Amino acid sequence: MNMLEIDRRSMQNFDWVLLGLVCLLVLLGLLNLMSATAAGVEGGISTSLERQVLALSVGALVMAFVAFVDYRHYERFAWVIFGASLVLLVVTLIVATETRGSRSWLFRGSFQPSEFAKVALVITLARYFDRNPPSTITRLRDLIAPLSIVALPVSLILLQRDMGVALLILLVGLTYLPLLHISLRAWGGVAFIAAGALVAVWEFGLKVYQKQRIFDFLDPSRDPLSSGYQAMQSRIAVGSGGLLGTGWQEGTQTQLRFLPTQHTDFIFSVLAEEWGFVGSVFVLLLFLSLFVWGLWIARSSKD
Repeated sequence: MNMLEIDRRSMQNFDWVLLGLVCLLVLLGLLNLMSATAAGVEGGISTSLERQVLALSVGALVMAFVAFVDYRHYERFAWVIFGASLVLLVVTLIVATETRGSRSWLFRGSFQPSEFAKVALVITLARYFDRNPPSTITRLRDLIAPLSIVALPVSLILLQRDMGVALLILLVGLTYLPLLHISLRAWGGVAFIAAGALVAVWEFGLKVYQKQRIFDFLDPSRDPLSSGYQAMQSRIAVGSGGLLGTGWQEGTQTQLRFLPTQHTDFIFSVLAEEWGFVGSVFVLLLFLSLFVWGLWIARSSKD
């Protein structure tokens, strides 16, 4: 089987609705990023926006290659890809320099192996569930293997002190849960065990500064000039947007740079300020539609 052979079935059955939803979200994201980085930039085209457009262009080419090459090729090398992602995470943990309290970047901040780990995890879980269909998983013990697959990269990323990405990868792995046929009673037992595990992690696993971050997240007013500053300014931006927003590139919190990382971590605050409650709900509904449509496709292909 030729590795570069185009899968004609993929071309004939391509999901244009899914692509349309993604493209719409990408377009809105670019408009939002353009506004978030417009202050003090001639023509409104910032370096961050240029990099994002370049990354999207490269990503589109990679997506086309991945989509139209027979998926069985990726399935054959799933464990190799997964193993390579784990090796990269270990190497990052050893050689990466600390940036903002975490060790998660290589090549002077130009490559983050955890992004590759996300793709590797999806491919590996797809291979596992292809041989063990979710509809046949009815016992909790059947979850040991897939949860171990998810736990390996998540644990390594936690060791890098990148909790945000670790939680994101955990959520990627948990997207398969709605496809399982495990009883509600069994899930109740899982919830009970998970609650006990959270208590144990809080008491013995988290350090003082990590607990402080959680407290500051729940109540930013505890330290409004330091750890809570970003969240406080974000709330002000969201509130000032009101129902319909201040208008594109018209948000004072955004354009006056009260949000220090408004083009990355707090980009949604820019959206809420300039497009208001209506615009924010519209974008969230697009995300929800994308998830529901993908879940419907997964169930349809399973049947």
